[in-house]
Parts: sequence; C-alpha cells; structure tokens
Amino acid sequence: MTLTRADFHEQNLASAQDEARRLFGQKTILQGAWLNWVASQLYQLQPAPYASMVRRELMRLQETCEN
Repeated sequence: MTLTRADFHEQNLASAQDEARRLFGQKTILQGAWLNWVASQLYQLQPAPYASMVRRELMRLQETCEN
C-alpha cells in the first residue's frame, strides 16, 4: 500500500517537529556558522518530503522567535 501525502505527513509530523527543534536549538550555539550547518543537516535528511517538512517547521520556529 502506498502512503498518500496526507498519511505521510500525519505519520511524520511529530518527528519533523522534533528534528526542527533540535536543529533550531543549535542556532545560539553555532551562531554565524548555523546557517551552513543546518543546510548540510537538511540535505542529509531522507526522504525529500520529510526534509521539506523539517524545513517548514524550522521556518515556523524562526518566524515565531522573530515576532
């Protein structure tokens, strides 16, 4: 059985949120080096739809911190 996009999202959302929080947590530690580091971390995530979920969660966390 093939997962629908919605099923994939539902099954992986909590994990993607945890991973985004982990990556975001390194921002204050790595400071200026964080952007390159986080890009390399995202590049290694598989499958691509999961990496996209983590990227979206990171953007959400960034927006929350800026507001």
